[in-house]
Amino acid sequence: MSTNALYTDLSGYYDLMCCDINYQQQSNSIVRLHQFLGNSGKQHLDLACGTGPHVRHFIDLGFQSSGLDINQPMLDIAMRRCPEAQFSLQNMTEFYVDQKLDLITCFLYSIHYSPGTEALKACIASVHKALNTGGLFCFNTVDKHKINNKASVRHSAEFAGSQFVFESGWHYQGEGEMQSLNVSIAKTDADKTQQWQDSHAMVATSFTELEALLSPYFEVQIFEHDYDKIIPWDLASGNALFVCTKREIE
Repeated sequence: MSTNALYTDLSGYYDLMCCDINYQQQSNSIVRLHQFLGNSGKQHLDLACGTGPHVRHFIDLGFQSSGLDINQPMLDIAMRRCPEAQFSLQNMTEFYVDQKLDLITCFLYSIHYSPGTEALKACIASVHKALNTGGLFCFNTVDKHKINNKASVRHSAEFAGSQFVFESGWHYQGEGEMQSLNVSIAKTDADKTQQWQDSHAMVATSFTELEALLSPYFEVQIFEHDYDKIIPWDLASGNALFVCTKREIE
């Protein structure tokens, strides 16, 4: 099953799949970083916004927030969650905005959905073009050299009388510009179980390579992947939060 087909078919279960994510904590953390390192403006865009939970929190925090995604069923849910927000069906690797922005976010490692390094470069250029002076671009990412192919994250949840088990894990073959996010979903009703499995092709970078791609456009700071504290990256962990302030290009 293709990536888009999986997420289209299961878009109604997406929030359940992500029920253990603390969206409010993540949003509050980025707002703090924006206060310290950004321009304090209130125009916000969430790339790969999915069903809009982050957008909801940014609105509640006083931002004029918007979102984009390539999946219309996801956006339909987002529009019901955030009727006051603007959502658009666009690819984050090459998007446009009508009004300049102060803060652009991309949560849940979605920056890796760029299908290759050239597409990632296009995404970075699009973000830079869309930001106001002093605007901030924040996203989390994984270093391809730190991936443990045997590790995975698993959780279960109940919904409408069904039991769901979700499992996901990164895989990098050790060379090349692509990695995969392997996803497994099982839904059990009484004694009947349905299963979905998919492998999402995603761009792979090291933190060093990613910083080099960003540096012509942004002042880059790398922090620990910790939404409770603002801590500089320890140079060892494989997950990090990139916080990028727009450079003005001559």
